[in-house]
Amino acid sequence: MTQEVRTVVYDTDLNLEAYRFEGIMQKFPNHFHEYYVIGFIEEGKRHLVCSNEEYILNSGDVIIFNPLDPHACQQVDGRTLDYRCLNINPEVMHKYVLEITGKDYLPRFTPAVLYQSDLASPLHELHGMILEGHTDFQKEELLLFLLEQLLRDHADTGPLAPSRELSTEIKTICQYIESNYTQNITLNQLTELTSLSKYHLLRLFTRQKGISPYCYLETIRISHAKRLLEQGVLPVEVAFQTGFSDQSHFTNFFKKLIGLTPKQYMRIFTQPSVEHIAENTAG
Repeated sequence: MTQEVRTVVYDTDLNLEAYRFEGIMQKFPNHFHEYYVIGFIEEGKRHLVCSNEEYILNSGDVIIFNPLDPHACQQVDGRTLDYRCLNINPEVMHKYVLEITGKDYLPRFTPAVLYQSDLASPLHELHGMILEGHTDFQKEELLLFLLEQLLRDHADTGPLAPSRELSTEIKTICQYIESNYTQNITLNQLTELTSLSKYHLLRLFTRQKGISPYCYLETIRISHAKRLLEQGVLPVEVAFQTGFSDQSHFTNFFKKLIGLTPKQYMRIFTQPSVEHIAENTAG
């Protein structure tokens, strides 16, 4: 048996989340976030698919996900994963970009993987300071310098936008899902919005968005669920408000995408000390 440890903290000075996963084997299905993710692999080897591009990740590789970038990953060598990341909401990123560049835009970072990047070292130092609860301005200095280098070397200077324009049919479906995610949406309802058959709707949506319509629906539900949990709404109520069939389904899907249970995630904000979750898992 090996011990699996998940450590999470919300830094109120920097307004971002810091995650550290140690000894995990979890497979993350195709999904997206509404925030930026900047992370790096400490130990382990993963197969990553991001926006239909495939990567093999190793220790020392830095990963960057833009908001709405579809991605999935899993272990490929049978060993456990040690991983750290920072999650930055677009509103917070916008503030930092304006501070650093003087320009009013949200960046799109490319590529998704920076192999054996020098940025892993300052990212590790910054992440450690956040988890240790440092309150001096050194961590903000590190973050600004880190973002400055990312913006200079790995970002578009134009506004954040999808890599390609969506068709009218797919835009309509996305808007419908985003407006009705609390309801029991059926594939028949989605086909009635367009002239597409079920099969062609599924194929076209997945090709253009990089994620299936149902996964898109569930990810939208999780995004809204996170906001409610951050406000201290109990998981059983969140499940009801976000359209999940029951709390068990909600809990399982939330952990599958976020890596924590809803209750564990809620405690980051209702009990603002470092949240440690240790579990015994088969080694």
